[in-house]
Amino acid sequence: MGLRRAIEYARSHRQRFVSELKDFVRFPSVSNQPQHARDVRRCASWLAKHLRSIGLERVRIISTSRHPVVYAAWQHAQGRPTLLIYGHYDVQPPEPLSEWRTPPFEPVVRDNNLYGRGACDDKGQLFTHVKALESYLKTERTLPVNVKCIFEGEEELGGSPGLETFVKKNQSALRADAALMSDTRMLGPGRPALGYAQRGNIRFEVEVRGPRQDLHSGNFGGAVHNPLQALCEIIAGLHDSDGRVTISGFYDKVREWSAEEREYMQKTGPKDADILRDAGVPKEWGETGYSLYERITIRPALTLNGITGGYQGTGIKTVIPARALAKISIRIVPDQNPLEIDKLFRQHIARVAPSTVSVRVRTLAASNPALVNRNHPALRAAAFAYQKGFGATPVFLRSGGSVPAASIFQKTLGIPTVLMGFALPDDQLHAPNEKFHLPNFFRGIETSIWYLAAAAKLGKVGEEAASQKEWRA
Repeated sequence: MGLRRAIEYARSHRQRFVSELKDFVRFPSVSNQPQHARDVRRCASWLAKHLRSIGLERVRIISTSRHPVVYAAWQHAQGRPTLLIYGHYDVQPPEPLSEWRTPPFEPVVRDNNLYGRGACDDKGQLFTHVKALESYLKTERTLPVNVKCIFEGEEELGGSPGLETFVKKNQSALRADAALMSDTRMLGPGRPALGYAQRGNIRFEVEVRGPRQDLHSGNFGGAVHNPLQALCEIIAGLHDSDGRVTISGFYDKVREWSAEEREYMQKTGPKDADILRDAGVPKEWGETGYSLYERITIRPALTLNGITGGYQGTGIKTVIPARALAKISIRIVPDQNPLEIDKLFRQHIARVAPSTVSVRVRTLAASNPALVNRNHPALRAAAFAYQKGFGATPVFLRSGGSVPAASIFQKTLGIPTVLMGFALPDDQLHAPNEKFHLPNFFRGIETSIWYLAAAAKLGKVGEEAASQKEWRA
């Protein structure tokens, strides 16, 4: 009966939920741009206040080395399991601004979609669980399970450095039976998916320097090695003609999967044509011998994410730039180790760097891959909740992306993470005109309500091992 009342409450308050989500999206909480540090903090304060207003307790804004963690809890379900609900309130930079149809931090509803930076990744998906908790607490004054919420502001930095430190220092206080997060995609409209694997990620900057200052290309062209050209030559050599990464030892520890697992992936995962359509490209590229779904999930990948150097303005300025910079990410898979791949990458760059320029590598962030048993009770409960919320049985999918929290919870707390995504393939995550399909928002709330009820049947951890009055940041 309580579950039904919670669902009725959620349905009757949809308009307000969307209005509150708009308020949430308006904060330009761009974590990797220093000029938005205050906005990130303001967003954390708004979220903390909102969590108090819906009935959660022990709400705290906990400082880290950079951006705060927002914590909240409700722990009155004696003898019931504990869920750790995770999300991130920081967002990607909105640039290029010229490609947005409407300003990124002035959210608008159009064609049943809410447009705005962070509308889907991850404020909207995070909010599905907040509204599910509200729906229970405002109708029943109780929850089916104990809940601890961790909402961080550093996920888009890569590696979630503040979160990892926070979790390590508060392992006892954060004990739980399973973690729940929504920061992944569905297969398509009405086609829910449960994630059971994530790739890890290592992010680098490669800087090449040449002359002390920009030089006139007429006076020095042909006599001085252009740092931008040298950088392009280094990058061009990172892949061979078959799309394989040329770093020595790069594939040595990549796990080979059984024929049964690959057959399961072929049966349940997106087809090559689906992936090409979602990407908006006519032809595939990459490592031969694998489907596109396999290439983006069970195989590692090295990607050039950005490059800069020389004159970027209108027209031409004939210079040899003094400096060039590339941003590179490497997605890693079981059983690759971030530290080992970092070392191999640095050795490769040192080996191929020309003596005519100086080259420097900086590691910006790193996270491990994560893998969850598809048969774990926490995932079975999620499949049941999806069936109730969307009227469809979810497929189990691997993700090519990286959610550092999943590997942190697995490694540090020893718990599985349920990756319950509500994003659509065309929701433009990390791109201009990001959106969240509102029917998915509403169904996501109901799915979360069902999951809270189903999770009550999970096994529970022991009694609290530490007081949460004093958190270690």
